[in-house]
Amino acid sequence: MSKDILSEDTIPVVPVAEESETLGEVATTFLIAVILTLLFRTFLFEPFNIPSSSMVPTLRVGDYLFVSKYSYGYSRYSFPFGMGGFEGRIASKDPKRGDVIVFKLPTDPRIDYIKRLVGMPGDTMQVINGRLYINDEIVPRELVGMVEYEKETRSNAKVFEYIETLPGNVKHHIYEESDHEALDNTDKYTVPAGHYFMMGDNRDNSRDSRVLDLVGYVPFDNLEGRAEFLFFSTNGSAQIFEVWKWPWSIRFSRLFTAIGNGETLKDKED
Repeated sequence: MSKDILSEDTIPVVPVAEESETLGEVATTFLIAVILTLLFRTFLFEPFNIPSSSMVPTLRVGDYLFVSKYSYGYSRYSFPFGMGGFEGRIASKDPKRGDVIVFKLPTDPRIDYIKRLVGMPGDTMQVINGRLYINDEIVPRELVGMVEYEKETRSNAKVFEYIETLPGNVKHHIYEESDHEALDNTDKYTVPAGHYFMMGDNRDNSRDSRVLDLVGYVPFDNLEGRAEFLFFSTNGSAQIFEVWKWPWSIRFSRLFTAIGNGETLKDKED
């Protein structure tokens, strides 16, 4: 019996069409996923990680957090690479004193900073002998005790921990090495209209609005969003993609914990 010979009319083209359709479906699915991710990051929540110790004890090196993009409305900096193409804010909402905020560095908008909002428009701000003054009134603080934390350099530092109470009874924890460090005596600052004064909770290891030629007064348009909660935290011995190292590196006590905006997250040890 002779073998059948395939002619052009009998070439099995259906599987090829099915393959092409499958590749098209994959490409479409991928494109939809990218668009949904961009929409999620632009309008709802954007992930950030903490590379420095300027916000301990609230935030530690190796923390990963979500920032709510809708909290203050949307500016051009809400969009990737600042591509919003407009000035001002849409659906604008004023931030509150004590909020932990991610913002674009005024002197270099390519860089994201995270600090706590301590000074509102029109406030006068000053640090005298390590104590914060707002509108010439000293901000109360209560000593918790001496603690030790690990810096991003992997060295340890001993500091005093305080509970500071901002106007409006907004309480949060701060660290101070002493009251005689580089930024513990400043000029008096007056926060301009439409701007905010930001400080790190690790007061003696934070370059913030006290440094006018780096941060200074932060424009409202530069605010990207409010820090809401941690979704991952590692002690530095593993990156987020090194799943095989997680059991020994994850700070499980910090997972899915809220970042207090006025009722600040207390530093938790493993």
